[in-house]
Amino acid sequence: MTDRSPIARSHPSRKPCLTAVLRMAGLRPTRQRVALAELLFGGPHRHVSAEQLHGEAGEAHVNVSLATIYNTLHQFHEAGLLREVAVDAARSYFDTDTSDHHHFYVEDEQQMINIPASSVEFGKLPTAPKGMEVSHVDVVIRVRRAQA
Repeated sequence: MTDRSPIARSHPSRKPCLTAVLRMAGLRPTRQRVALAELLFGGPHRHVSAEQLHGEAGEAHVNVSLATIYNTLHQFHEAGLLREVAVDAARSYFDTDTSDHHHFYVEDEQQMINIPASSVEFGKLPTAPKGMEVSHVDVVIRVRRAQA
């Protein structure tokens, strides 16, 4: 779920900064990419689905299709600007915090909550297949409200 409201957008525009970030990531700063980057990175770190970002774009009068949202999120992920967290085969969230950490997924609310990497310990990881190396480990712990 998003934790942002339209009121939180009262900060000055970061367009020049975001344009530079997109260029440094190897992405052409199109109008739509810059507008979506402002929505994604204009506040504190957060987790967002494509559908949530599409809704926010509509509220902000950014005319963009859901397909373009998906494409842009995947481009930002491939460029290292976002982290994709898959909770199942049909649902992914995109995290603006690309640092090493894990997540709780609150099933009842479809919400992601960060877990510091230092809070999860592994006794042993399997050896990567020949010619490969482990790039990172994503842990998603599914939780739901306890029944009273």
